[in-house]
Amino acid sequence: MKVAWIGLGNMGGPMAGNLVAAGYTVTGYDPSEQAQRSAAEHGVSVATVLAEAVAGADVVFTMLPNGRLVSSVLLDADGVLDHLPAGALVVDSSTIDIATARELHEAVTGRGFRFLDAPVSGGVFGAAAGTLTFMVGGTGENLEAARPLIEVLAGRVFHAGGPGAGQSAKLANNMMLAINTAGLAEGATLADRLGLDPAVFYQIAEVSSGSSWALKNWYPSPGVVETAAVNHDFNGGFAVSLMRKDVGLALEAGAGAGLDLPYASRALADLDRLIEAGWSGKDTASMVKLVDGTLPDPGSTADATAD
Repeated sequence: MKVAWIGLGNMGGPMAGNLVAAGYTVTGYDPSEQAQRSAAEHGVSVATVLAEAVAGADVVFTMLPNGRLVSSVLLDADGVLDHLPAGALVVDSSTIDIATARELHEAVTGRGFRFLDAPVSGGVFGAAAGTLTFMVGGTGENLEAARPLIEVLAGRVFHAGGPGAGQSAKLANNMMLAINTAGLAEGATLADRLGLDPAVFYQIAEVSSGSSWALKNWYPSPGVVETAAVNHDFNGGFAVSLMRKDVGLALEAGAGAGLDLPYASRALADLDRLIEAGWSGKDTASMVKLVDGTLPDPGSTADATAD
């Protein structure tokens, strides 16, 4: 089986590398030279042009920043579909808007190919470890065709439903994560200002009703959770700009469903404040700086490495 991988960044590169480690032949494409070098170090055969990467591929994965780019890469003249054999399977693991995901299902299948929207949760650490959660939209038949590949990359695989259901699940999940992170920022700061030992309060909250994935992985006091971004000046992890994108898409979906989502709207406003301060590239757990008053003024040297 020949696999093509389009988008070899912080998520796509390690995921493609895990398929190589599992014995699959993977050809990748990314315009970034840094991404190309990193993928090659993981054993991915890197093509210099898109057509070379996907020619003759049985399965193509895409992991790209937004729906507009996914549509362009797949559907434009001399794009992916122009170079695939009939019946090839396209698996889009990008996080994009639901409407575009549904349009891609229709467009790709209308040209004689198969399609799944299959976004993931678990971040760069899950991508490297092969423990991502896949939320898949499309037919069960197409999921079963992709399952041997997906299971190399995943700790869990869920068939969320039909076209667009994978993206629906991903956006609702990440909206909750943003709200949880805002609550964590306030709770951790309150505990600190009330004189509680951060490590002791963490142990209490972890086994109590205030526990969450964000608390267990992103606790914003230094030294409490070893892997938390606070220990690394909030570098790495889930960038504020990406969370902002996901929450924005969730709010768009909510508006389309006739919903007012006030807590998500507040989280979006907080993320925008971080971006305005130059922290778009910092980890989302940096929301704590909006609560504890330590966010540097825009343009200060303290955030010079944010982007």
